[in-house]
Amino acid sequence: MAGHRISTRNTEICRRPAGRKSWKGVFITTSKFSDKAREYASSIDNRIVLIDGEELAQLMIDHDVGVSRVTSYEIKKIDTDYFSEE
Repeated sequence: MAGHRISTRNTEICRRPAGRKSWKGVFITTSKFSDKAREYASSIDNRIVLIDGEELAQLMIDHDVGVSRVTSYEIKKIDTDYFSEE
């Protein structure tokens, strides 16, 4: 949904999934988190990692998940030992 942001209320749900006390959590969205949601996640004792759509896309690219290589380039450098006279 274009322009949709994940609110603080949504990140509070991550704090205690299924009524259990949690120590860590990861909240992944293809959307974005509001500034208040990010502030909330960083202010609580329980660690919640927020991964938004942009970061998720970059992680997918970095780890070759759900992407395909289109073009690859080979970069070469000059071997100075080849040209040295001994």
